[in-house]
Amino acid sequence: MIDTNDVRRKSVRGVISYAFRTLALQAVGFVATVLLGYYLTPADFGIYFIVTSAVSLLTFLSDVGLAAALVQKKDQPTIDDLRTTFTVQQGLAFVIFGLTIALTPIWRMQKGISGDGLMLLYALGFSFVLASLKTIPSILLERKLEFSKLVFPQIIENVLFYGIAVVLAAQGFGVRSYTYAVLARSIVGVAVIYAIQRWPIGLALSRNSLHSLLKFGAKFQLNDFLARIKDDLFVVVLARFLDPTQMGYVSWAKRWSLFPYQFSVNSIMSVTFPTFSRLQEHPEKLKRAIEKSLYFITLVIFPVLVGLSVLALPMTAIIPKYAKWQPAIPSLYFFCMNVAFAAVSSPLTNTLNAIGKINSTLKLMVMWTILTWTITPIGVYFFSFTGVAVASALIAGTSFITIQMVKKFVKIEAWDQLWRQGVASAVMAGILLLGLSYWERSFVWMFAGGIIGVLSYGIALFVVGRKKLLFELGTLRT
Repeated sequence: MIDTNDVRRKSVRGVISYAFRTLALQAVGFVATVLLGYYLTPADFGIYFIVTSAVSLLTFLSDVGLAAALVQKKDQPTIDDLRTTFTVQQGLAFVIFGLTIALTPIWRMQKGISGDGLMLLYALGFSFVLASLKTIPSILLERKLEFSKLVFPQIIENVLFYGIAVVLAAQGFGVRSYTYAVLARSIVGVAVIYAIQRWPIGLALSRNSLHSLLKFGAKFQLNDFLARIKDDLFVVVLARFLDPTQMGYVSWAKRWSLFPYQFSVNSIMSVTFPTFSRLQEHPEKLKRAIEKSLYFITLVIFPVLVGLSVLALPMTAIIPKYAKWQPAIPSLYFFCMNVAFAAVSSPLTNTLNAIGKINSTLKLMVMWTILTWTITPIGVYFFSFTGVAVASALIAGTSFITIQMVKKFVKIEAWDQLWRQGVASAVMAGILLLGLSYWERSFVWMFAGGIIGVLSYGIALFVVGRKKLLFELGTLRT
């Protein structure tokens, strides 16, 4: 019998723990991205973007959904379950590494993937062999809702990755900065997570375990495969029509837009999948957990996206070497719109997966994949590289379909969790836009603009949603 109060307490602690640690990671990532944008050229960014997308195409083979099935499983996984998953994943990881090398002639045909780009490709391929070693310890920590322990290796990995990348970029290593950083992150990450969570490591191939896990896992992995066709394969194909510099603009804009997403949405979703899985048979508690997730995600991400969008142009004006990124600013605006919609849809698709409604998620992913491959080429034709972001914003607008899908299984009240933050963010955007000419004068003025934006959002939210805010904050303490 599941103690739902214990699940709730661990989930709240997990979200808070993830939020603080993710804030630290995002601070490191933010500073590193600023510095990498200073030292590297748009073409360097583009090559990294193309290479990571190319390798990511192969990673759908690395799991076949077994890890997600173990987390989602109602009963405690057996040793056979764990060892079977480990054996399958290790085998597939080596297949990925082998394919990465074997497909070298094809990689060389892509713009930018040669020399240093090719070495980065090999390093990323090998990193998946090491990453597969971390799967079982991560699953065990997730099932125990030990999120504070789970996030610690991520901190070490990211600090090491960005630290090495920035130091080497400053010394003129270019794309090779990423290669050395990827290898160091992968090796240290394995050592750290095994120091935190050990398990009786071993090889096995249980037919019963494999059959049981694949019933959920195969569909989950098909969903992941469609996501890679929608995103990664499309980037590889797109690189045939846009040069590395243009791809660099797309990468830079997308990376900046994802900072708020990684802090808020990823922090909460990392906790909600195992939590919602544990609450499958408690519909009322699951309903409140979903609504609370939507409220707190959008409470944070909406104003951050507004601030990022408005203050990006002043930043490129104040820092002379950042003027090279001004062509990417329109893309940033549209990617931020995409992220705003994703902040609502991602927790809900996560919910569908957690409660075992993987068929619903598959339907959504098929729709988004078709839309990406049909609308984005039209956007690129009319708007060049900016069309990639324009299309992503248009496609993201369909994400509210996920609300209706979730309502079929859990009677959530989504709009009530969103509208107050939307109104307050609109007020903030209006005030920041009125003072745009001032924020471009200096760092002091831009910082003042950020403070004014935060204050205007807080005041507007207090006016339209004080009772709701106090109520939700109060539930975190009980």
